[in-house]
Amino acid sequence: MIKIFHSFTTLIRMAVFAAVSLTACTDHVDPDTSSPAFKIAQALALPIPAAVALPANPNGNSPVAVYFAEGVQRYKAQEKLYSYPTSYEWVFVEPEADLFAVSNAKVGRHFGGPSWTVDATNSLIVGQQFSPAKTTNVDPQHIDWLLLMPKTGTIPNGRFQETDYIQRIATKGGRAPVVPPGNALETVDVPYTAVYIFSKINP
Repeated sequence: MIKIFHSFTTLIRMAVFAAVSLTACTDHVDPDTSSPAFKIAQALALPIPAAVALPANPNGNSPVAVYFAEGVQRYKAQEKLYSYPTSYEWVFVEPEADLFAVSNAKVGRHFGGPSWTVDATNSLIVGQQFSPAKTTNVDPQHIDWLLLMPKTGTIPNGRFQETDYIQRIATKGGRAPVVPPGNALETVDVPYTAVYIFSKINP
């Protein structure tokens, strides 16, 4: 069943690499390795740890959409419980990022909820953690990879209409600062990038 999903991601990866290569040949320049298309292709070539892999389903899973996100993870100061003298720690508030398609065009936003939108189609999906949470730390310098599901009581629409799973992979940056805040009013925006894969259960 998992092979079905892998075949779809392989097709997407091949299409992205083909597009990047075609552009390079046409323009007589090297592929832009910083482009969203290249980053998506790189991410889809990565092995997915079991902790955030798609569950096995009778007819497998297939991707609905894939986007590259670039923005910040926002944190605020919070007083540590029972600390004396008073000390503070960073707590996560929300993400704020732009979403890019394999065309390299900016197509939407990722923000608190967590939520994702695609502007042209008025698409919206809100996610939530599984219980227990499905997460893994691939690199301690970067925020975790995640497997989420649509939030209970919400209905994904537009581009996300059939989505059953949301994966965050290939993360860079985004971790809270090592140095704790000095007062209760401090906030910080930490730059990050990631690739989000929206997938459905095949009927």
